[in-house]
Amino acid sequence: MSDTTPTTTSGRFDADELLSTAMTTTGLDDLGEPSWRDGLDRLLDDLAGPARLNDLGRTIVEAEVTGYLGNRLEILAWRSAHPEVAEGTVTRPIVIVGQPRTGTTILYDLLAQDPANRAPLTWEVDRPVPPPETATYDTDPRIDEAEAIAAMPDLIIPGFTDFHPLGAQLAQECVRMTGGDFRSMIFPTQYDVPEYDRWLLHEADMAPAYRWHRIYLQHLQSRHAGDRWLLKSPAHLWSLGALLDEYPDALIVQTHRDPVRVISSISALVALLRSMASDHSTVARAAAEYAEDILLGLERSVDARRDGTVPPDQVVDVQFAEFLADPFTTIGAVYDALGLEFTADAESRMRTFLADHPGDGGGGGSRYTFADTGLDARELRERGRNYQEYFGVPSEPVL
Repeated sequence: MSDTTPTTTSGRFDADELLSTAMTTTGLDDLGEPSWRDGLDRLLDDLAGPARLNDLGRTIVEAEVTGYLGNRLEILAWRSAHPEVAEGTVTRPIVIVGQPRTGTTILYDLLAQDPANRAPLTWEVDRPVPPPETATYDTDPRIDEAEAIAAMPDLIIPGFTDFHPLGAQLAQECVRMTGGDFRSMIFPTQYDVPEYDRWLLHEADMAPAYRWHRIYLQHLQSRHAGDRWLLKSPAHLWSLGALLDEYPDALIVQTHRDPVRVISSISALVALLRSMASDHSTVARAAAEYAEDILLGLERSVDARRDGTVPPDQVVDVQFAEFLADPFTTIGAVYDALGLEFTADAESRMRTFLADHPGDGGGGGSRYTFADTGLDARELRERGRNYQEYFGVPSEPVL
């Protein structure tokens, strides 16, 4: 460890002080439904303890929390001043679910090239007020601001964006929106917060998070609408019931991959991401947490099919290997299954995007090996057997 490595700090974050900062910055005080407070308090408890933040980490946390609170304040204030926003409908959104590192990101980015699909972009999710406008959607000055922020991880961890692409005009995940209700998997991904993670996946009522999610979408679409929303987050897999309670006509696309490879890949990514805020992040520590979470999500997805939570006519399954081998045949099948038109223009745009953004094939290449996780592959394989058999997911070599 070099002399320039940030030192580890401790100390409880003061939620009221962070809230006061957000209110002072925005000049606003209405946070709407009080559901956000429980998650925030639980998150801050873990951030003061097991997260073992360094100085930079505390700075990041303070900026992020006040940012989420500030966006919530501003969105609700705009909604109050423009009551027509609340009348906006969210009809038949396409929602990509599936565990991390199963091709969800590249599938999302490709589908976002279809002009009929309105995906929330990073810049508008990060800086939602005022809502984006069609006339300036590609030239809004917030794009350059968001691009500068997206470049920061590579300054701290060179090569990070090769592992996971970032960009102001790339489609953003729903966890960045549900973060405003502090019921979001974005936080266990960025920080080692085990008690918050346990609460989120086993105790938290996710209905308020999805109500906030709808408010966010209504805001973003109010001045720049599309034919349908295109959304994505692996986190939806843990909360399919709550997702479909809020969006009962949603069209679900679930990606599938060998859970052993998923756990290996996401553990490496999470460890790398957490290292921005802590000097104690390891692949083994991330793997110990994420193995349990991944397996839980997979079992819930099986249960949601068996008990009818996810209607069979509203879902299509995508096998990772088949998608990589022939992405456009797979995408065509997705459109067919969902009853949508896959136009020649949309395919052309997608092919251009893929040529410019080939990705890494879904998982980090030589940057990690399963041995780094410290886990037993045979045990994981057995625990994931029910999922693999139900969805016909082939096993991959353990690297």
